[in-house]
This record gives sequence, C-alpha cells and structure tokens, in this order.
Amino acid sequence: MANYFSILLTVVTLVAGLLWLFDALVLKPKRQQGEPQNSITEFGQSVFPVLAGVLVLRSFLYEPFQIPSGSMMPTLLKGDFILVEKFAYGVKDPVFRSELIETGKPERGDIAVFKYPLEPNVDYIKRIVGLPGDRIVYRDKQLFIQPQCDEGAECPPVRISREPVEADETYFSGGGSLDMYQERLGDVSHRILVDPRVRPRVPLYYKQPGTSAGEFVVPEGHYFAMGDNRDNSQDSRYWGFVPEEYLVGRAFFVWMSFEMNRGPDSVLPSWVPTGVRFERLGSIE
Repeated sequence: MANYFSILLTVVTLVAGLLWLFDALVLKPKRQQGEPQNSITEFGQSVFPVLAGVLVLRSFLYEPFQIPSGSMMPTLLKGDFILVEKFAYGVKDPVFRSELIETGKPERGDIAVFKYPLEPNVDYIKRIVGLPGDRIVYRDKQLFIQPQCDEGAECPPVRISREPVEADETYFSGGGSLDMYQERLGDVSHRILVDPRVRPRVPLYYKQPGTSAGEFVVPEGHYFAMGDNRDNSQDSRYWGFVPEEYLVGRAFFVWMSFEMNRGPDSVLPSWVPTGVRFERLGSIE
C-alpha cells in the first residue's frame, strides 16, 4: 500500500505542477489583461508547492511508519509511530525505486524498513543481522555469524554474545512470559525476547541450496533480517534474504507511541488508543 501511495502522490504532484506551469505560461498574461483566473488552475497553483514539499520530504528524506505487530519487541512495540531515514541506504526515485545517489549501506544491527520480498507492496521492519557474504547459523535459538573474510584466511564462527536480563517490565505472548536477553551485534547492543515454550521451527526455515537446516549464506547484494522478538517474527529465517533494492530506510526515532490495550468488552473499536506512552519517545537504539 505504501508503494501505491508513493505512485499516487507522484502523479497528483505532477498534475498539479502541470496546471501551475500552464497557468504561469498561458493564463497569467491573459489575467493581466483582465481575464479572471480559472478555478482548476487556481487549485493547482495553490496545492502544488505543498504537494511538492511533501513528495520531496517523504520520498528522499523522512517517512513516518506505524509498528503493526510485536515482532520487534522489546525495541519497538505495537502502537509505536516511527520516523525512517529514507536517504540512509541511497536516494531512490519514488516510483521505480532505482538508486539515484549512493549514500550508504546497512550496518549490522541497523533497524531497517524494507519491502517484503514475497509481497513487495508490504513494508516490513526488522533488524539487519547478516551482511553480504556472511554465514548465519541459528541453532537451538542461538545466533552465530561467520563474517566474510579474505580467501585462505581462517574464519571461525562468531557466537553472538547474549546474557539474561532482569527487566522492570515483563513481556507476554499467548499468555506466557518471554525471556529477555541482552545481545550484541558488533558495536550494537540491544535486547531480544525468547519464548521458552516454543520449540525451534527448523522444518519451516528457508532452505538454501548447499546449506544445512538453520544455516544461511547471505548472497551479494542481499541482507539477512530478524525480529528482536525471536519466536514471534516472520523474518529471513523463513522466507530468505532482503535484496538491496528493496531497502526503504533506517528507523531512527519514535515520535509517538499509543497503548493499544482495549479489551473485547470495550464499546470503542480496538484501533482506538487507550493511552500515550510518552516515555518511549526518542531515538531508537
């Protein structure tokens, strides 16, 4: 839906711009002779600067997103509204998404928004775990990463450090509490959740030719993404890799957060917030 909106916004802005240009080149001289302004061109003239500003801001600089699920708990919660830095992974045109200017690549630990590879009109948000050339091993709910290294060099697997955390808040899934750990991905330290009741879903993992179950070698031009809520996230373990051209941007700021705890007996719809979590506003770690 986000891609459809980008196309629609681009088309509407283009139409308004053409109306503004037609008014400036053709109708303005006539108005100077006393002819009244056409209402349609007047509308295009008034809305074009606004639409153009929104298009530039949303397509090349920053775009707001809403977190629709708990797959990124505890880092991001359902009801969080975030800002995404669109130019972090290259400046792309808003319609065909071809790269216009190269500005950077994802780093391990980034929280990225991208087009879901199996349904590109849907936006996903996950943490970048594997970079091109990495060998990822996810076994017994433990993450191992073997970074790409020079030919002939010995590259032993690197186990990602993970320590239990006694958190002030307990997170739940399906009526059971989740275990919290502090995980380090390179220079990025963040918290993850693991459901002790859920067995590893190895048979459902994406099967990459030439690798064992639960092992993945990230192709060039692709990335491996995982949710922080490890047992409640549909991510690269299940559907594969994120192509570089599907990257939308890097999430960096929570600008609003609503509590969505309305029960089934409420007279109001479930989408109506029950409160505001002001303590969550700020930079995303």
